[in-house]
Amino acid sequence: MFNLILFGPPGSGKGTQSGKLVEKYGFVHLSTGNLLREEIANRTPLGLEAKNFLDKGQLVPDEVVIGMIDSCLEHHRQVPGFLFDGFPRTAPQAQALDKLLSLRKTEILLVLALDVTEEELIKRLLNRGKTSGRSDDTNEAVIHQRFTVYKNETAPIAEHYKKLKRFQLVKGEGTVDEIFDSLCQAIDKRMRSLAS
Repeated sequence: MFNLILFGPPGSGKGTQSGKLVEKYGFVHLSTGNLLREEIANRTPLGLEAKNFLDKGQLVPDEVVIGMIDSCLEHHRQVPGFLFDGFPRTAPQAQALDKLLSLRKTEILLVLALDVTEEELIKRLLNRGKTSGRSDDTNEAVIHQRFTVYKNETAPIAEHYKKLKRFQLVKGEGTVDEIFDSLCQAIDKRMRSLAS
């Protein structure tokens, strides 16, 4: 099973690239936001627990999110791999994910981070804001803040996976297809090294 984490700040094209990677490699796209909504909609015990926290304006605890990920892994045991999107966001989450995957006799094999300059991100998000209807895409100060939060949150995770020699920056500027090709090259190279 090939498990991959795709990182990128808001506006880096992560959503677009995730869709293309899932289509090409047959990965299950594991977005914790989607998982949360699904579990809540299905009124599962974990979903109801998560809803309880969200209704109080609190963050859903890591244990609940890890439980949902475990449930998703269980439901998709025969897939070629998972593409993690939006998780982990903190070093403790990365360690909890590693532990969970280890219990399931698998692991994160590659962490790809889309590298985009802040200037380019601001341009993209302001552009997206014209059509997305998202107020956080129209305010440059908010965009700067989101970028800072992203860098602060993901830096420890990058370090965690760099120590394991699984972290790789990929140029996130250029056409959608150019970026996709760079991501595929990194994945294919890792797959080949594991096969040999």
